[in-house]
Amino acid sequence: MKTRLVCASFIALAVSATAACGSGDDDSSSSGGGGSAKTLTYWASNQGSSLEVDKKVLTTELAKFTKQTGIKVNVEVIGWPDLQNRILAATASGKGPDVLNIGNTWAASLQSTGAFMPFDSAALDAIGGKAKFVDASFKTSGMAGQDPTSVPLYGLVYGLYYNKKMFADAGLQPPKTWEELQAASKKLTNPGKGVYGMAMEGGSYTESLHFAFIFGQQHGADPFDAQGKPQFTTPGMVQGVKQYVDLMSDGVVNKSSVQYKNGPEAPGDFAKGKAAMLMSQNNANNTLQGAGMKSSQYGVVPIPTKSGNKNTASFVAGINLSVFKNTKNKDGALQMVKFMTSPAEQEILDQPFTALPVVKGGKVKFTDNPAEAKTFADILATQSVPLPLVPAEAAYETNVGNAVNGLIAKAATGQKPTDADIKSALGEAQEKMATAG
Repeated sequence: MKTRLVCASFIALAVSATAACGSGDDDSSSSGGGGSAKTLTYWASNQGSSLEVDKKVLTTELAKFTKQTGIKVNVEVIGWPDLQNRILAATASGKGPDVLNIGNTWAASLQSTGAFMPFDSAALDAIGGKAKFVDASFKTSGMAGQDPTSVPLYGLVYGLYYNKKMFADAGLQPPKTWEELQAASKKLTNPGKGVYGMAMEGGSYTESLHFAFIFGQQHGADPFDAQGKPQFTTPGMVQGVKQYVDLMSDGVVNKSSVQYKNGPEAPGDFAKGKAAMLMSQNNANNTLQGAGMKSSQYGVVPIPTKSGNKNTASFVAGINLSVFKNTKNKDGALQMVKFMTSPAEQEILDQPFTALPVVKGGKVKFTDNPAEAKTFADILATQSVPLPLVPAEAAYETNVGNAVNGLIAKAATGQKPTDADIKSALGEAQEKMATAG
């Protein structure tokens, strides 16, 4: 699933939480060491088509782990609307799992609570070493200069999906520059027939933040300086937001997109031929094919950049694994992390969960299209950068994302936001950061 955001309460929790967190079931986890059977509690995020499907997949795979190690795993799959609150409650109360999935954009916020086990050199060696992971994915594991408190599990990045027939009928090739994308979007837009060049989740503050960051990076802008101070109003940040908002201003996006919020609407429009292009993460495949679109009907290329700008096509999205610091079975937890991040398990789990491998040399299994597989793998390896690894990352996502949503809504009314409008909106978002610490 798309990485969802932690709420601003992460920030308050980073100050108030203690490190006394871990398994809340003392009878189900015994002390590490020895060779006796042990039990781990595992909270998994919802990655597939349903909680039930995920539970079935993970139960089958973890049975192999139990057979290999004698360690039983009690797995619970938690939906994204509930996962962040469950983690926060566990961090505050000390009653939680041994091992859990986190959205990788949460890594710095959670690390600042002190509740999670650092993956120091010994812990990393126990799971196969840092070198086994794709470099871009490992950079999401925690704050710079500290031992990380998570490691990558499932990889996600953005790509540009395009409808092959619509492009062929219009005599177009998939765009290699942003200027080509703009031209293709205008040529493929026919409001009278309800067809637009681009689909957009214009009411999703997460999507708005993601593209503000990606396009800001293309313009050479970072949202925080070296000391972690927000700098949202720099020219590059303003131009990055403008690049995204102008899709609505230029009329190549359906105005009703301002109501689309992380649901099936935008991918559904693309799947039904109501939009010729869609910028989405690789797990969109499940939604597209579930809506009746065949994999042969679409292609994927990197999201292009304006001529002369940085070649950033995505941020490093995905899911990481963490271990609560006071687990009673650290050795068993590390064995499980090693198992879940092994090349063999990556190949198995990535297929139903539509994920990219986060280990070097891993094979992309979620698609049978070699070109699509190579495109997404290359984007992760060479054209992606992590979102800012700062404790206030959640507040950054909320404030900037909502500011961009407001600009998109304004554009949908026919009022094209100016550079000054964008700078003002980003300035207000920056001021709100002060209340987030």
